[in-house]
Amino acid sequence: MSKCPTEATSEAPGIRRAVLNTIRGSSGNLVEWYDVYVFTVFASYLQSSFFADGEPNAGIYTMAIFAVTFLMRPIGAWFFGRYADRHGRRPALVFSISLMAGASLVIALTPTVHVIGSAAVVMLVLCRLVQGFATGGEYGTSATYMSEAATPGLRGFFSSFQYVTLVGGHVLAQITLLVQQVILTDEQIAAFGWRIAFGIGAVGAVVVFWLRQHMDESLPETSGARRSGSMAELLTAYPRQLLVCFLVTLGGTVAFYTYSVNGPLIIKSTYVDSPMTGTWINLAALILLMVIQPLGGILSDRIGRKPLLVGFGVAGVVWTWTFLTLLPQVTTPWASFLLLAGTYVILTGYTSINAVVKAELFPGHIRALGVGLGYALANSMFGGTAPLAYEAAIKRDALDAFAIYVTAAIAVSLVVYVFVLRNRELSFLDAEEAGPAGRAASGSVAKPAATS
Repeated sequence: MSKCPTEATSEAPGIRRAVLNTIRGSSGNLVEWYDVYVFTVFASYLQSSFFADGEPNAGIYTMAIFAVTFLMRPIGAWFFGRYADRHGRRPALVFSISLMAGASLVIALTPTVHVIGSAAVVMLVLCRLVQGFATGGEYGTSATYMSEAATPGLRGFFSSFQYVTLVGGHVLAQITLLVQQVILTDEQIAAFGWRIAFGIGAVGAVVVFWLRQHMDESLPETSGARRSGSMAELLTAYPRQLLVCFLVTLGGTVAFYTYSVNGPLIIKSTYVDSPMTGTWINLAALILLMVIQPLGGILSDRIGRKPLLVGFGVAGVVWTWTFLTLLPQVTTPWASFLLLAGTYVILTGYTSINAVVKAELFPGHIRALGVGLGYALANSMFGGTAPLAYEAAIKRDALDAFAIYVTAAIAVSLVVYVFVLRNRELSFLDAEEAGPAGRAASGSVAKPAATS
């Protein structure tokens, strides 16, 4: 049956408002994740500025600095989660982007090891810790915001833009490197090009700061000043949901960093004699990963979230070892691209919907804290350490052991996808959308639900 004109008219403003809020909310996500990934994209150039010439472990140390920032993510998730659940999603998102931008600016201006010695590395680590703190708050709060701001029936689609912009940050970092490779020499990029890249992130945050000042607040009214969740409540009233959030993330975050960080690094090392070829392959594959996120979101709105997660889990368990062993051996650009792009299609089963899956686990007054902390703990322990573990495995000729580790992590999450998550079950987001009657019944929404 078709909808009457008045229903269509009333829905249109809601969709337009959701689009605008998604743009405003995800724009900051874009800038923050650009600042995260510009470090890995320019990692080989950073080494000469922050480590002494001839340092044999410069590559491992650089990835260790990338990994150490993840130590701050649970702290950031706790701080910003509590802040967002108490004061609103919008001020928390504005605060996090401000911290991220300030740290990027300091990195861009930090003197090299040849000027101030080991203090250069200390400053770099401190700035990255601040960025890890900000990112820990960004994920949980933006995932919560974009899920709450979405229209019912399209939550998967709208929330998928969190990873559109997350991957988009990586794409922008790759484009920045590509442009510099066209107009600068490798020596010039190592000397000052990487500073320009970090400076771009700081400048971009100014625009995002203004956009986020004008977005709507999504914190449910019933959970405003009258009630905000605490760590004690999270651990006592919602321990199962927190554990499910952690386990849902575990395999996905290991796969994400293995595929989207180690994968491009493998491509760069394969085409070291033709760096622009490697950059083009990585850029094209990342653009594909970015644009197919909404397709995964739309599909989840039609068939449910669980089938996509199960598909990712099964394919990840079967494919990971082949990906890690075959990609370094492929030397034809088109074959390298197709191998990486196919792996990103598998990854989309997780990335496109993981934000909304986690947001649906918790009620509004504790959602940002629960989503952020569950994600950050898994991300810090397993995701952020994946590039470092890969570097160490390569150094010790233990690639098979790393492949087994990644496969096992995905398998653990697959068990949760299959036996714990439920498809198309009433969620807390549904109850809140239904109004007072739905919120009154939300106490019965106690089991983790994979979809709305």
